[in-house]
Amino acid sequence: MSIMVLVLALSAACCLGFGFVLQQSAAQRAPLADFLSPRLLLDLAKMPGWLGGIGLMAVGMALGAVALGHGEISLVEPLLATNLLFALALSRRRTRQPLGRQGWLGLALLAGGVAAFLMAGEPRGGHAVADPLRHWLIIGLMTGTALLLTGYARRTRLGSAPVLLAVAAGLLYGVQDALTRESGQRFAAGGWAELLTGWQPYAVLVLGVTGLILVQSAFETAPLRKSLPALTAAQPLAGIVCGVGFLGDRLHTDAAALAGQAAGLTAVITGILLLGMHPALPQGTPAPPRVALRTS
Repeated sequence: MSIMVLVLALSAACCLGFGFVLQQSAAQRAPLADFLSPRLLLDLAKMPGWLGGIGLMAVGMALGAVALGHGEISLVEPLLATNLLFALALSRRRTRQPLGRQGWLGLALLAGGVAAFLMAGEPRGGHAVADPLRHWLIIGLMTGTALLLTGYARRTRLGSAPVLLAVAAGLLYGVQDALTRESGQRFAAGGWAELLTGWQPYAVLVLGVTGLILVQSAFETAPLRKSLPALTAAQPLAGIVCGVGFLGDRLHTDAAALAGQAAGLTAVITGILLLGMHPALPQGTPAPPRVALRTS
């Protein structure tokens, strides 16, 4: 594993984790009438704390893009999943909650699961899949699932909506990471002309804005512990599927390696859930009265 990729990915995860905490703190004060509406971003843009969180997120995404340009997505995505550790660190500093057994166990499972997956799979680059049908099938499956989850979340509103929206956003962000890597490859091959004549950078922008609306809608309707774990778990899984599915990432496929990868991913998801339920993550604080959700 490249040390540079490791440092870039963990730095990106740090910025993302800190940014998510600041965003949720602001989003919970946004009008609920803006649920799943682009107007939500306009309201949030008036809050300095949210802008700070978005700034950190932008830096994290830029660092992640550089990491993706130098490493396989199947390598970078599990490292980005550690953003929950940094979110917990900032929240713990705010709430002054000790980690306790649950926190240390979640931390060990998340960090150990990432290490186990990378050691067992040893992600390495290969040739991108030339079959466009396979390319679009995987992207269509991810985005289609995200749309279905969003549609159901719109109907349930304040029930299971935050978790569904977070999963949907995670799927879109995973596809966005894959297309970010493709965009980087196009730029390396032919410069700006090659990049801007492809559809990938525009899809990255659309997915990014859509994912942002979904995430902020999840943040405004529920505490961070209900949305961030789902987002953190869905994104690397979607990214790995895209990496292996059409970007040409290769993993060891013998029985022992597959068992190690499965155990690693299971540990990662379990660790994410344990950390997500940790008391240090904010449960939401009383906020000023907000506009009710529209019923039409």
